Amino acid sequence: MTRMTTPADESAAAVPSPKPALTPGERLDGLLARLGGDRPFARDSVFAVAVAAVTLALFGSMAHLVAADPALDITLAEAWIVTGISSAQALLLCLRRVRPGWCLAAIVAVQVVVILFAPQIMSQGFGPAIAAYTVGTLKAARFTIAATATAVAATTATAAAATWGTDGTLATAVNHLGSGAMLYGAAAFVGVHVAARRRNAAMARERADEAIRAQLERAEAAIGAERTRIARELHDVAAHHLSGMVIQAAAVERLIERDPDAAKSGAAWIRSQGKETLANLRQVVGLLRDRDGGDGNAPVPGLSALDTLIAEARRLGDTVAFERDGEPLHLPPIADIALYRIAQQALTNARQHAPGAPVGLRLAYGPHGVDLQVANGAPKREALTGIGHGGTGLIGMRERADLIGAEFTAGPAAGGWRVEVHLPVREADRESEVPQDVYAIESGEPK
Repeated sequence: MTRMTTPADESAAAVPSPKPALTPGERLDGLLARLGGDRPFARDSVFAVAVAAVTLALFGSMAHLVAADPALDITLAEAWIVTGISSAQALLLCLRRVRPGWCLAAIVAVQVVVILFAPQIMSQGFGPAIAAYTVGTLKAARFTIAATATAVAATTATAAAATWGTDGTLATAVNHLGSGAMLYGAAAFVGVHVAARRRNAAMARERADEAIRAQLERAEAAIGAERTRIARELHDVAAHHLSGMVIQAAAVERLIERDPDAAKSGAAWIRSQGKETLANLRQVVGLLRDRDGGDGNAPVPGLSALDTLIAEARRLGDTVAFERDGEPLHLPPIADIALYRIAQQALTNARQHAPGAPVGLRLAYGPHGVDLQVANGAPKREALTGIGHGGTGLIGMRERADLIGAEFTAGPAAGGWRVEVHLPVREADRESEVPQDVYAIESGEPK
């Protein structure tokens, strides 16, 4: 059933869904994109200039304090040189995303120069931490570990070499080892963690997209199956009723001159069949509508309506022998309807392609299944033209059999044609009782 859309639903659908909140990194990247362009190098260049300015302001404010400390053997000029080198070091961050490995190597090389000037103060700017973080986000974990270990070893060895021969060599080397390990290691660890979260988020989005695609494919498959089912129902209803109406119309045409009363009777029958055909079509089409009551909720015929179906075929002049064996079973609704439609289509095919031929219909309920057989002999007269011989009847019968898991065979037999269907039945179905409410084709209502 389709769902009716209310104005409230339409207004709710018109409200756009809220966008997910941006992370600080995404906000920063967006700001840099507005300032420096849409390429990573341009954005990182703007970012590098900003970090260099912050480094210059921070280190410049501390230069006088460092030079005035009697415990540190460094002049004011040397403090400003360190400040300038550290600020220039930050400018190398323009390469952090286009060449992350080389960016870290260059920044470590500059840091070695800073340590040579002032090994005691352990001045670490923002550049080394940002470069190590970027390597962690863009490179493999093994490369990140090797790069950070090399950076720590290089700075520690430089500090030891710069203070070699003094009393504080060991302490200075240990201090640089600890600070370098904390700085590079922590920054790289955060970068690796952020990269892992990004990968997980990308995988989650990909899985969500795959789930949406699979759901759309299932929906399209369900729509296709429903269209096929409706097409089968329309074909069975139209082919069964209209074939009889065509045959009766041909008879009325021959009787108009010599037996007007019989012709009038035949025309009245055609009119009643037309009304019944419309009722059946409304029943099928009603399944597509969302409505309360009406034709869309009317029951569909099953095997219990075979007697009425055969009586109708005999009124059309067909010679039909019906045989029912065994105790009737209560089949699942889809199987009950499918077997009825197969029998209906087989009788229609016999009327169209073998007019005048005797038809035998046998329905047998066995201990392990239900067998349906419809066989006709050789045609007694030439088939009427204009009824159609597209072969869709056999296709529809086979589809119905496959839908309920039944074995279907059809082919020539004894100069005519035979259709056989075997439906396996479970023990629970075999012991069930047959419901009393069945569908009456003549009246279109339950009886």
